[in-house]
Amino acid sequence: MIYVVMLFQSLLASGTHIVAKAVVTDVDPTTLTLLRSGLAGGILYVISILRGKPLKVDTEDRGMFLLLSFLGIPLNQFLFLTGLHASRPTNAALFYGATPALVLVFSVLLKKEKRSLMRLIGVLVAFSGILVVIFEHGFSVGAETLLGDLMLLGAVVAWTFYTVLGRDMITKYGPVHATSVTMVWGMAMFLPFGLFSAARFDYSSLTGTDIWGIAYLAIGTSIITYLLWYYALGKMAPSKVAIFANTQPVFTMILAYFFLGDVLTPWFLLGAAITLGGVLLTEIG
Repeated sequence: MIYVVMLFQSLLASGTHIVAKAVVTDVDPTTLTLLRSGLAGGILYVISILRGKPLKVDTEDRGMFLLLSFLGIPLNQFLFLTGLHASRPTNAALFYGATPALVLVFSVLLKKEKRSLMRLIGVLVAFSGILVVIFEHGFSVGAETLLGDLMLLGAVVAWTFYTVLGRDMITKYGPVHATSVTMVWGMAMFLPFGLFSAARFDYSSLTGTDIWGIAYLAIGTSIITYLLWYYALGKMAPSKVAIFANTQPVFTMILAYFFLGDVLTPWFLLGAAITLGGVLLTEIG
């Protein structure tokens, strides 16, 4: 069951790079981060009230939740959208493909997981499959994308620590409560920074596509995929959860095949097979 959940999570997350790139061309990254986190945080806050579980945590855990909230919104989401604005979706997909390797390294260093040669091999195999998929469709790093790529890399590092450090809080509070706290607190942290930009934005310029895109980023990714990610972390080791990030570029290309008429080439099929093989090796390890 957990594998079905993670595949569904990856399917939802696979469209993030494309949707975010489309919306961030019309909405500046600062405003978009506030709109995305504000809508998601507001919904999660209402849900917490309806569940009769206000967003409270024990005193000894406040510092950790403050750190997780900062990693999740002001760092991960803002750096991702700002970096994507100056870079390309394929670059973002490749950088996020490095998440499992980083999660495995930091999990071992922080003693959240034991060393496993099989998992390491699986991570490397899955990433090599991503390279086959990404480089066939174009990847470029140059002066015009350097700043954006560095921000995307920062977003990946933030997401890595959000994943590794959050597991203890998930075990104690559950995925729904832990996600709700980090999302609402993270939105509150970003509010003073994003409010000025959001107040100046011309909302009459938003298209129907922009509105649907913002809803997708807020509900589809900031709520559903975050919840499923933390739910899985309560069931599996961080590296076993993170390896599913490698399936996102594969799902993105498949969606493009069905909705955009893109062709699934032999190189793509090879890369997809290698990636899935790496995922299986990591889960076995």
